[in-house]
Amino acid sequence: MIDPRRRLLLRGRVADATAAEVSAPQRPPWAGAEDAFTQRCTRCQACVPACPRQVLAVGDGGFPVVHFERHGCDGCAGAPACVAACAPQALRPASASAPWSGWRMRASEACLAARRVECRACGDACDAGAIAFRPAPGGIAQLRLDPAACTGCGECVGVCPVRAITVRLGAAAPA
Repeated sequence: MIDPRRRLLLRGRVADATAAEVSAPQRPPWAGAEDAFTQRCTRCQACVPACPRQVLAVGDGGFPVVHFERHGCDGCAGAPACVAACAPQALRPASASAPWSGWRMRASEACLAARRVECRACGDACDAGAIAFRPAPGGIAQLRLDPAACTGCGECVGVCPVRAITVRLGAAAPA
């Protein structure tokens, strides 16, 4: 397995390389465990242009990664184009209805609502209804996430004006 800290160090990003936690790359839906995925993936990159929402890109080492900057992933309505394009079967759906099983939205301290500035862009983009805003003293509603409703699709990421939102594997950060 590739140690991402080494790549950051070689790119002159020493501060990032010495950070306490370096997150694993965000792989395409249905990639499964990182070790198994990187062993099966031939880095042919056929999945990248196959994605109709342009969510996939070529990452470090030539492996595909997900970028939610423009769009989220809708799973291609149950017929995932990235899976169909993957000849070595590195992408294998466990369930066509849940491409991002286990992935959850997280909002950082940079969130405008947390800084008492009115913003509800992520809530407007969330078709699953996982993001809500609750009234708070002072008039600025605060973000509240329903982790059980979050599908991990990433639609909320690109609409955030301050890039405070990420979608990662694991439990949602408290909001």
